[in-house]
Amino acid sequence: MSQQPQGNSTPDSEQDGVITLPGMYQNYFLDYASYVILERAVPGIADGLKPVQRRILHAMKEMDDGRYHKVANIIGQTMQYHPHGDAAIGDALVNLGQRELLIDTQGNWGNILTGDGAAASRYIEARLTKFALEVAFNAQTTEWQRSYDGRKREPVNLPMKFPLLLAQGVEGIAVGLSTKILPHNFIELIKASIDQLKGKKVQIFPDFQTGGMVDVSDYNGGQRGGRVKVRATIEKTDKNLLTIKELPYAVTTTSLIDSIIKANDKGKIKIKQVVDNTAQDVEVAVELAPGVSPDVAIDALYAFTDCEVSISPNACVIIDDKPHFLTVQDLLRISTENTVELLRQELLIKEHELLEKWHMASLEKIFIENRIYRDIEECESFEEVIETIGVGLRRFVVTPSEKPTAKDTRLRLMREITREDIIKLTEIRIKRISKYNSFQADEYIANLEKDLEQVRYDLEHLTDFAIAYFQRLLEKYGKGRERRTKITTFDTIAATEVVANNAKLYVNRSDGFIGWGLKKDEFVADCSDIDDIIVFRADGNFQVSRIAEKTFVGKDIIHVAVWKKNDDRTTYNMVYLDGASGRSYAKRFNVTAITRDREYPLTQDTKGSKVLYFTANPNGEAEVVIVQLSQGSRAKVKLFDFDFGELAIKGRSSQGNILTKYPVRNIKLKEVGKSTLGALRVWMDEVSGRLNTDERGRYLGEFDTGDVLLLLYKDGTYMTTEMDLTKRFVPEDLYAIGKLRSDTVISAVYYEGNKGWTLVKRFEIETSSNDQRFNYLTDHKDTKLLFATLEPTPRVQYTMRVGNKRMKGEASLVEIIDIKGWKAIGNKLSDAKLYDVVEAPPPPPPPTGKLHAGDSIEFDVDLGKQGELFE
Repeated sequence: MSQQPQGNSTPDSEQDGVITLPGMYQNYFLDYASYVILERAVPGIADGLKPVQRRILHAMKEMDDGRYHKVANIIGQTMQYHPHGDAAIGDALVNLGQRELLIDTQGNWGNILTGDGAAASRYIEARLTKFALEVAFNAQTTEWQRSYDGRKREPVNLPMKFPLLLAQGVEGIAVGLSTKILPHNFIELIKASIDQLKGKKVQIFPDFQTGGMVDVSDYNGGQRGGRVKVRATIEKTDKNLLTIKELPYAVTTTSLIDSIIKANDKGKIKIKQVVDNTAQDVEVAVELAPGVSPDVAIDALYAFTDCEVSISPNACVIIDDKPHFLTVQDLLRISTENTVELLRQELLIKEHELLEKWHMASLEKIFIENRIYRDIEECESFEEVIETIGVGLRRFVVTPSEKPTAKDTRLRLMREITREDIIKLTEIRIKRISKYNSFQADEYIANLEKDLEQVRYDLEHLTDFAIAYFQRLLEKYGKGRERRTKITTFDTIAATEVVANNAKLYVNRSDGFIGWGLKKDEFVADCSDIDDIIVFRADGNFQVSRIAEKTFVGKDIIHVAVWKKNDDRTTYNMVYLDGASGRSYAKRFNVTAITRDREYPLTQDTKGSKVLYFTANPNGEAEVVIVQLSQGSRAKVKLFDFDFGELAIKGRSSQGNILTKYPVRNIKLKEVGKSTLGALRVWMDEVSGRLNTDERGRYLGEFDTGDVLLLLYKDGTYMTTEMDLTKRFVPEDLYAIGKLRSDTVISAVYYEGNKGWTLVKRFEIETSSNDQRFNYLTDHKDTKLLFATLEPTPRVQYTMRVGNKRMKGEASLVEIIDIKGWKAIGNKLSDAKLYDVVEAPPPPPPPTGKLHAGDSIEFDVDLGKQGELFE
């Protein structure tokens, strides 16, 4: 390779017109990278469009006649401006059409839900929408440039008076640079622009055509480093069937089903089949395998399939031919400011046009009413005609260059009279002069002056004018563009908690092997291929390893199980012999966090130490054991009981308490103990419907072994189910949820469709089947539940209609009816249907102290039978 010359000298090869390879690479590559960034991948800030999109819209505007055009024809017209193939233009055009904002489509344009492509360009048609024609085009405010071959002119940017970049979103990959701006809601963008003009702080979040749910906790204004999580909407059709109703952004039913099948093949989830019933709306039916919890299956779908996707935005746009990284708030502010400037330019243009019309209308009125046209009858040349008319006009008008006196009554013009003005007067036909209507002319000039005054007012109050412009857009085009994606907060789903058991754990205790491949050895439990396995050995050491086909963990295994991180309820009870002192120690401990494949000692790690007794207790149980000492020991009592409940639960490295200093012959279980951790306090998140122990949402109670949940649904059914933290419910479907106790009473107010009465019933749970919904109302089609509660002494407030008036009332349900069977109809509360039945607030506390003269006394009147009428 030749050496580069020093200093400013030029190589001979370059002097001869030859460029070295390093120079070519540097210059050509930079030129190529700049071209891709500026001309292909990244949108401009002014109109939010990539060059190909801008050229498509410009070509469609040139072709626009109100009718549909073949897409193939549009592509051909666009190729006059775009120096690339028809395939790139066609793809970009279809992409614009599927956004349903700027292009009105006809024919098969594909389906963003299923991923189906559009029909061939010769079979589909398109035209610009009325919205596009209003906000994107104005030849008078457009800056123009020559096309790539110099034959045509094209816009540098379209005069976009709307935050199109945020409404449509964009994605592009250039050389060493990429951009990804997520779409936002049409209505919210317009309202945010109005708030921006009013000086308010704005905050906008993505909204997707496919609907679904989005967690914007880490959106970070759409900047690099931010992230949003998007989920499909999944409904429980029944205990064996899930239905996916809405998709995450950029996910199709085809790709979604592929991801579900892939997860099933890997054993992450267990399903029987997936059926795509998508038509106009998304409907993907997922049939579960027998015995699979639908709640766990929903979480597994979010954890292992495209039902949940994470998107990293990167708002990059071109400003002054350079890429800039901004927030979506910055993009909205720049777009709003650009819109205000375009509106100002349009007002100035309109003002100029009105001034010209007023100027010519005034000159024409003077020219005809004062019969100046007669003065030119004896003129011999056109120049003499021009001069004569000019002299005649100046007798009746005052130009801005003149200084009139206060008594001068001549018409004051707003600009000088030009030669072109006089020429236009000479072109007035005799027929028009003869039919000239002075009254109509005065009315026309007055209207022009009125419009001119309004334009000047709008220019002085430009912000108010811009706000009114956005409000008109909202009124004209906002219908049907409401938010489709629900903004919420997602719980973190631990994959190990929801993954299906797709493997079996086996152990060879004597040789020290664990894994799913030891099928001839002892079976331990069903597990998944991402689970961690904890192993305790007789020498007092333990370790945690990821499950594999066959793993050596050390000989003499005494306990092996699936281990869950941060599990603070599983408690290990242990007695070990310290090899150095000969003493036996008892301890209780948890294992909540570890480093995989590292050995941890549970003894004092001295030679000869070993485990004498060991149990694993999933709910912190503490048993009683019988300790038998060696017959040759000096201990007077060689047989005694020991209760682990007397020990506190400490860390795994704690020494423990001395059990005995004498040799131990054996230790046997005497009595299984109860949990020393107490009942589990459970809440339900009222947003996600997930059960938790983090004190998040509605408190449900303390749950111990065997306790069950009771759910009251708004459709008039109830259900009992075992308490399981992996379960999730839909809060909007529930009137009440809580722990089922022996004295639990359900109180309900419902409209009985057959008799037309409002009834009250109170009953206890008499059914014993869990996970089965029981209807406790009558079967009439008009029967409807109005209120239900688990409160022991409920009072309700309600509204009933009496003629044209409404009556408010309050009633104690306990006083209306006693507890009866769950199939009883109940007692009558009203002869008609009641409305707005809600739980009454608790009564105020009784007054304290003595009453004095003049004190008022309030009485609590039960309005169960008589109400207060109000208009």
